Amino acid sequence: MNTTIWAVFLGFALDQLLGDPYHFPHPVRWIGSLIQVLEKYFRRIFPKTPQGEYFAGISLMLCVCVVSFCIPAILLALLGLVSHWLSFAMEVVLCYYILAARSLQKESMKVYDKLEENDLAGARKAVSMIVGRDTENLTASQVAKAAVETVAENTSDGVVAPLFFMMLGGAPLGFLYKGINTMDSMIGYKNKRYLHFGKAAAKLDDAVNYIPARISGLLMVLSAYLIRLDGKNAWKIFKRDRRNHASPNSAQTEAACAGALRVQLAGDAYYFGELYHKPTIGDALRPIEHEDIPRANNLMLATSLISMLLFALIHSLIY
Repeated sequence: MNTTIWAVFLGFALDQLLGDPYHFPHPVRWIGSLIQVLEKYFRRIFPKTPQGEYFAGISLMLCVCVVSFCIPAILLALLGLVSHWLSFAMEVVLCYYILAARSLQKESMKVYDKLEENDLAGARKAVSMIVGRDTENLTASQVAKAAVETVAENTSDGVVAPLFFMMLGGAPLGFLYKGINTMDSMIGYKNKRYLHFGKAAAKLDDAVNYIPARISGLLMVLSAYLIRLDGKNAWKIFKRDRRNHASPNSAQTEAACAGALRVQLAGDAYYFGELYHKPTIGDALRPIEHEDIPRANNLMLATSLISMLLFALIHSLIY
């Protein structure tokens, strides 16, 4: 087993033990700051026309991709000149920074804790930290649904997809993925400000997530069987509803999760005071409840572990 696999394994273990280091410098936050700086710069130098904004967005995308990949690659190469073990230790730390499983679990369980205490106002505030929709008028069931959806969707782009790319190309490729994903989360909107500027970043994010999202959905169905959720229904809903989203990727894991939990996810939601009509995912075989949040987290963790082992096996066979 080569060092890349061990770096990913140990990075995953660190993430489970420590979660995101909120009070320490974080490379992904640096990427976010870089995106903000480059957006101001390229908007200033390109014409304020649809075409100008589109090429400004492409320029930003290329810069972020180059920086996200090259800085960790150069850092590891330089440390490797000093010591192979020093380079390996740094790659473990970088892999740890890339993964978000523990953070996803921690933040969603804050919502669970508030609902368990019957503190609806606190639950709304907690869920507002992890979703983009308006939360001030959500019922307890809607709050729980929003948290479950976030766990389900981010199982792919927060854990499985990073594992996929790290197993392919170590921490540098993992950071390239995080750079693309961060761009999409910041500028990949179809509103007036980002319709043209963020189009290229959004399309690139759809492309790089295409395979990992489908692997995530399939492995989530398998995980549902293994942890004794409704695997049969997970497979049924995955096949039926995995395209019920504006994004080609987001519904893959949401469909598997909805089926495994026997609940209905997605549907209409308010964003910035405006109602958006969206298709539902899954069947409402029972009402969603706050206990579904830890169930979704267990499903996420099982899916993550299976995917890591699968990718490690494939990596060892290829390399």
